[in-house]
Amino acid sequence: MDFRLTEDQRALRRGVRELLDRSFGRDALRAAVERGSLDRELWRELGAAGFFALRLPEEAGGVGLGLPEAVLLFEEAGRALLPGPLIATHLAAGEVPGAAEGAAVVTAVDPSGFVEWLTEADTVRGEAGSAVPVRSVDPLTPLHRVPGAGGARPDPDRPDRADPADWADRADPADPADPAAREAREAQEAQEASLLTAAEQLGSAARTTELAVAHARTREQFGQPIGAFQAVKHLCAQMLVRTELARAAVYAAAVTADPVEIAGARLLADEAATLCARDCLQVHGGMGFTWEADVHLHLKRAWVRAERGLSGAAAEELVAARL
Repeated sequence: MDFRLTEDQRALRRGVRELLDRSFGRDALRAAVERGSLDRELWRELGAAGFFALRLPEEAGGVGLGLPEAVLLFEEAGRALLPGPLIATHLAAGEVPGAAEGAAVVTAVDPSGFVEWLTEADTVRGEAGSAVPVRSVDPLTPLHRVPGAGGARPDPDRPDRADPADWADRADPADPADPAAREAREAQEAQEASLLTAAEQLGSAARTTELAVAHARTREQFGQPIGAFQAVKHLCAQMLVRTELARAAVYAAAVTADPVEIAGARLLADEAATLCARDCLQVHGGMGFTWEADVHLHLKRAWVRAERGLSGAAAEELVAARL
């Protein structure tokens, strides 16, 4: 089986990277941090480029592509630290008017009870009426939390929500209002959200690896680039290994859409994003901890993303159960 990207997929990735380099470069990133609000013009530009309608059928005005292509888009979004409830809007593109075109911003109540960008959203999926603001470690991810939500213990009499098939087997396909059919849709969306979060984490890991290598090549100590020292070489090599291992898992899970493979990919991507950002800080030395460097933004976003959707503990239980 050949898992290499097709020429069309590579062209899609190049196009998205060029769009984000042009519309959300470093100056725009820093302006977003200072502004603390979403750039609606950029959101509409993403919509016009098909970011949110990527997986809608062509007859419904979408691009007609699949989950593997969506993973490539969100990998680039993670690399650029693109802010906003991107995944929630993408998943709502076929349901909420204006979401596919970028005319509407959609957020959702996470299973953990957190809601991202609540005050900026036009539509909220889930019950967020009692949500209260909480301090976010990431300046580009404002958070609210619904009191009492999240952390519920699983019910042994209910099928595994992590696997849409467990609910689909009980659903009546002729009745879209059937509770089991609704649960199957929600379980599938939760899986897709977890995979797209893993793709964002992968993009961030790849970017911090690039930043570390670039700094190691140009920063000099004792008359030579710091990348010539074995300790720095080892850090950069470990970052690359983590990133490529996560990439293989994320890309494979995008093809199979298997819940356990998605859980494994999410574990590897979360680890790659957080540890690569920490190692990148180490390569940068004291400069990496300053506000002027971008590395700390990747670390903070990785921490926030790691709390989104499928928790690490839940992912480990899924993988352990399959083993």
